[in-house]
Amino acid sequence: MPYMVQKNQPYLKFYYLESTTLDPITMIDYSKTIVFPFAIATLVFLQLPNVLAQSPPNVILIITDDQGYGDLGYHGNPHIHTPVLDQLARESIRLDQFYVSPVCAPTRSSLMTGRYSLRTGVRDTYNGGAIMAPEEVTIAEMLKDAGYRTGIFGKWHLGDNYPSRPQDQGFDESLIHLAGGMGQPGDFTTYFQMDSSYFDPVLWRNGEQQAYKGYCSDIFTDEAMEFMANSSDHPFFLYLSFNAPHTPLQVPEEYYEKYKDIDPSSGFEGDKRPFAEMSEKDKEDARKVYGMVTNIDDNVGRLLKHLEELELTENTVVIFMTDNGPQQVRYNAGMRGRKSHVFRGGVRVPFFIKWPANLKENGEVETALAHIDVLPTLADICQAQLPDDRKIDGKSFFPLLKGKQALGFEDRPLFFYWTRRFPELYNNIALQKGAYKLVGRTSYNADMEDFELYNVREDEFELSNIVQGHLSLAKEMKEELDGMLKELIASPHLQNPQRIVIGNKEENPVFLNRNDAGGQRGIWTQEELHGLWKVDIIEGHYDLKFKFISPVKGKGKMLLETNTTILQTSEMEMDSDILEMKEVYLPDMETDLIPHFEIAGRYIFPLWVEIRKLP
Repeated sequence: MPYMVQKNQPYLKFYYLESTTLDPITMIDYSKTIVFPFAIATLVFLQLPNVLAQSPPNVILIITDDQGYGDLGYHGNPHIHTPVLDQLARESIRLDQFYVSPVCAPTRSSLMTGRYSLRTGVRDTYNGGAIMAPEEVTIAEMLKDAGYRTGIFGKWHLGDNYPSRPQDQGFDESLIHLAGGMGQPGDFTTYFQMDSSYFDPVLWRNGEQQAYKGYCSDIFTDEAMEFMANSSDHPFFLYLSFNAPHTPLQVPEEYYEKYKDIDPSSGFEGDKRPFAEMSEKDKEDARKVYGMVTNIDDNVGRLLKHLEELELTENTVVIFMTDNGPQQVRYNAGMRGRKSHVFRGGVRVPFFIKWPANLKENGEVETALAHIDVLPTLADICQAQLPDDRKIDGKSFFPLLKGKQALGFEDRPLFFYWTRRFPELYNNIALQKGAYKLVGRTSYNADMEDFELYNVREDEFELSNIVQGHLSLAKEMKEELDGMLKELIASPHLQNPQRIVIGNKEENPVFLNRNDAGGQRGIWTQEELHGLWKVDIIEGHYDLKFKFISPVKGKGKMLLETNTTILQTSEMEMDSDILEMKEVYLPDMETDLIPHFEIAGRYIFPLWVEIRKLP
């Protein structure tokens, strides 16, 4: 009986055929041919380059949180120590004009889907606006359909409840924190650790709470390396999404020691690039950030070494990027603005891509590219099927990586905005197209002269507003901006946001956290405010537990409003931060779930609510 090589594997392996059919590689009918093993082996080796060419590459996508373009030695920062990332940059193709959204969740939704965040239902980093519609197709789902094993380790920030969690959106393995950051009120399993929330955290593994020892970035890397080892006989997609150097700025002591005596504002004498004045707090923040980034650098080094030990380096695509500009004032290569700003300092980030098996040359690509382009590019690289039932805003830049011409990028508009809750006319909003960028930092009925226009090729630091001399061009760009915004805010997932499902067997109990609470603008750690969660309740009996930020003291009663069903307890004497309601019947409904404890004319909103469906 003949032998055949197993396809899509980077090594030679033989199998006996169960029947005398055509060999799937050579198309020889072995039922009429006697072939000795060495002859078959010779034939297979002749075919091996074609087999290897068909082997899908592994993909490692590393993204850090609030690490700016300037937080790398490679980008001219004289203080920060990032030897691993600097070497990766030198060995990679560097996308030098790569853009993202000004803040976390919008960048991550666009990265995962190839679509502007407003299409996906993501409009904010909290206020209930960081829940991505489950109908969106993620990189993980796309690659999983192509035969990949998928894992996320770190920050997700696109929904903490069914059906928007990582495991609902294509990830086989997930180890994440909740909400937008560890130590934030939405991540209630680390919130009460306060100044030590990054150490020995309780994280969420595949939807279940699990305690870990160590520093968060080390933990996420350890688990990512284990995932790689367990997936080495499979193509894999690894999304290593560090929550550092996001606030709270907590850094292991040995890394802080490296920077405790530096002056982050020094060393720029004679540098003609703009540099913002740093307060003493800014300087101390920079020292902590640099320590956190150096820790990330060490962890990336461990990961890449592990990749070598697994003998997977050659056919693995490694991407490094960040999600937006720096939150605090520090060196940012002279760019104007930082996180939350639509100027380049808020939206231009590093992007390095390395694939030794296919991208032999390092160098730079100067074309303006963006987060929306990553999914279609990975579809191209991995020969995966792009979703064809929706608009994909991004384009594959794989031809550019191969040194080929790629049409459609030069005059493509890129849209940026950031305001709380929903986009505002025309506040912190921008359209970049070719050499020009129109920026709105004005009112909804502003005159054209109130806008700003920059030639970003000639004025890379966005300092010279040329709108007065180019009103016709500015008007054309504003009309295009208006058209894009009108289309995006009409998106069904934005108009009808995803509700958290209560009572589904996929998640029981459900924890409603502050990150996903709506109602009053800017819900964070306030105790007295109007808050709610948008939910879809499945009929049943439930036990509910309400956790308050601090103990509620005095005589009052708990109220639970759910559409037409309003329940309240008897008046009780409280001296606790926990209150429970047992065996509550709730009918099928889509509703705003509004809980509060009423005491002496005050209404106390809980930090989180646990809702358990009874058998």
